[in-house]
Amino acid sequence: MKPIGHSPAPDDLVSRLGRWSAGRGPLYLLLAARLRRLVDEGALPPGTLLPPDRRLAKDLAVGRTTVVAAYDTLRQEGRLVRRQGSGTRVARPALAPEAPRAGDASRAGDASRAGGAPRVAETSNPLFLHLLEAPDGVILLSCAAPAEPPPELVEAYRSLVLPAGDLGYHPAGLGVLREAVAARYAERGVPTGPGQILVTTGAQQGLSLLARLLLAPGDGVLVEAPTYPGALDLFREAAAVPLPVAVGPDGVDVAEAVRVMERHRPALAYVVARFQNPTGTVLPPLAGRRLVAAANALGVPLVDDEVLDDLAFGTAREPRPLSAYGEVIAVGSLSKVVWGGLRIGWVRGPAPLIARLARLKALHDLGCDVPSQLVAARLLADFGPVRAARLHALRAGHAHLRAELARLLPSWSCAPATGGQTLWVRLPHGDGVSFAQVALRHGVAVLPGATTDALGGSVRQLRLHFLLPREVLTEAVRRLAAAWAEYGPAPAGAPDADPASGKGGGTGAETDVRPGASLQGITL
Repeated sequence: MKPIGHSPAPDDLVSRLGRWSAGRGPLYLLLAARLRRLVDEGALPPGTLLPPDRRLAKDLAVGRTTVVAAYDTLRQEGRLVRRQGSGTRVARPALAPEAPRAGDASRAGDASRAGGAPRVAETSNPLFLHLLEAPDGVILLSCAAPAEPPPELVEAYRSLVLPAGDLGYHPAGLGVLREAVAARYAERGVPTGPGQILVTTGAQQGLSLLARLLLAPGDGVLVEAPTYPGALDLFREAAAVPLPVAVGPDGVDVAEAVRVMERHRPALAYVVARFQNPTGTVLPPLAGRRLVAAANALGVPLVDDEVLDDLAFGTAREPRPLSAYGEVIAVGSLSKVVWGGLRIGWVRGPAPLIARLARLKALHDLGCDVPSQLVAARLLADFGPVRAARLHALRAGHAHLRAELARLLPSWSCAPATGGQTLWVRLPHGDGVSFAQVALRHGVAVLPGATTDALGGSVRQLRLHFLLPREVLTEAVRRLAAAWAEYGPAPAGAPDADPASGKGGGTGAETDVRPGASLQGITL
């Protein structure tokens, strides 16, 4: 595991801690166990300055005594050093770490000299980190994807016939699938040839390849605020500089986006035009046309994330995609309509760009899994029933989740979605990061809005998906309501109301967790 820095931001450390509290036992021992793992794996290298007790307690929505006790436990083990005036640091191990190789320091400084942040080698995104955890009874409202494969996918695999006389290596994708994806674009009013399609291992790989090809350390990237956090991870990995533009009720502020492109000439602009992730907004056609025209005129590669495009709840004819208005690099997949386990996505763009991406992809995996590509081509040939079934389930889940939120959490607010898979919920007080920690202790994982917003906003927002069965959604909201009752507003004039107190705006009473105190096991 790569280190997260010698002075990690508290929010980054909180994300890296993952589902630390979703277990049995005193909170301070659970926190100490997860910190111990990060130290032992090298994610917190020797000398790392950890957040102050009060600050970490606030972000974890626990009492300060929990953090103090966890730190003291690791200090007694020799993993941490705590000194008055210099804070809490990771201790130097008995055996000195391997000396850095020649050139490492210069490479680490490349990004800062170029004006960007240091390159990030792995995710601290809770959306992905929750998937890496072992199953533990936590309901995942953080990662939005179909809960199970549809019967059409099962049948397609059951009747699969593999090609004869084929090596199986197709870096750009199987011809039959590239043709099927191109035909889908043609049906939507965007003439496309197979040479304009690259098949990828999901849309995430498509975005990753584009970032690797188009970005260098210090390059600017126009992003929406908030936006899909998986894209922000990729841009951070490239040591690029985010240029955030706020999202309003009608999608990204196009006038501001044009000004940013004119002023900074970013190396890339990334948007989610339809059912924006996470807000659910839809960019009007005239605004989309203006955005594409400006990007083309200024020579800024514009990437439109189309992963949710097929999930419109309405029955009216859908607007054309951004790629109908000019040169746009489109990224799509079957993960949201069919199943996340079908790791098939694509990039649509100019043929010369696709050829370059294919050569880059060949370095990494020599092409996607052939059986999955054959199955995807078959599904696209008769896509209507699969899509209709998914939309039916989504509409039902959307209605049920909104009804349960209104019944059990009436103080929360969210607009109805017109498509996609998620609700963008605003809390009446507090912040999403600290509430997410309380929710974890009640057995439900949510995505805090702050993790999606490069402007530092969306603090009171949560993103909740509605893809689970009705009874699971009901149980999830029941747990959220219990967590909210515990989180609660701080009484006027109480110490918890002081942001400097480290209590996160009223997290409820907490068991004394100082070493030697009488402790009660905590269960979900």
